[in-house]
Amino acid sequence: MRNTILIVDDELDVINLLKDYFDMNDYFILTAKNGIEAIKQAEKQPDLILLDINMPDFDGLEVCKRIRGFVSCPILFLTAKVEDTDKINGFAVGGDDYIVKPFSIDELGARVTAHIRRDQRQVNKDKTKFDDELVINYSTKEVFSQGEKIKLTKKEFEIIEFLSLNSGQIFDKEGIYDSLWRWDSEGDSSVIAEHIRRIRTKLSTVSSKTYIETVWGVGYKWVR
Repeated sequence: MRNTILIVDDELDVINLLKDYFDMNDYFILTAKNGIEAIKQAEKQPDLILLDINMPDFDGLEVCKRIRGFVSCPILFLTAKVEDTDKINGFAVGGDDYIVKPFSIDELGARVTAHIRRDQRQVNKDKTKFDDELVINYSTKEVFSQGEKIKLTKKEFEIIEFLSLNSGQIFDKEGIYDSLWRWDSEGDSSVIAEHIRRIRTKLSTVSSKTYIETVWGVGYKWVR
């Protein structure tokens, strides 16, 4: 099975160089050119991340800090220079190694191979979605904001799971109810509106973003 590497760098030449090299060495490649894209790509649970430190939006340290609690793979920082304080900060947020530019492509390849070989954490990966301030862990059925778990009932999480996995699609109350628990619960679809009201209340305490949008006369959708 091919291992997956996420390459994150705001320099297209660097991305193309690394992509070509690791593709020739039988890796599956994901790419991102800034911190926001990197966080979204990290949802795909790569086996290793090559992460540039100096990028727009969020720098590499901030990206690592945001995803480390939910992504277990090795993270190798790419940087033009590195001081002891930089290393300390990088290791503190969960980085595993530093690669200083310019680097030997063969040495980088050897380091990547060694880190993946040593790493056993990917055996128990969680399926995770990063959505602005929220982190949705579908495997453990938990939602976090800023590292803090949001208290949700089983049904509330099921609605978040259903809508977020189908983000952008509109579902009416009946469709949500039938998909989630028609056959194991008494009641009717009118309970959906109350569950969504409670979910919105809880999410509003940690973010100003509207995650579940009402499409009047039609239903609800998770905002992309």
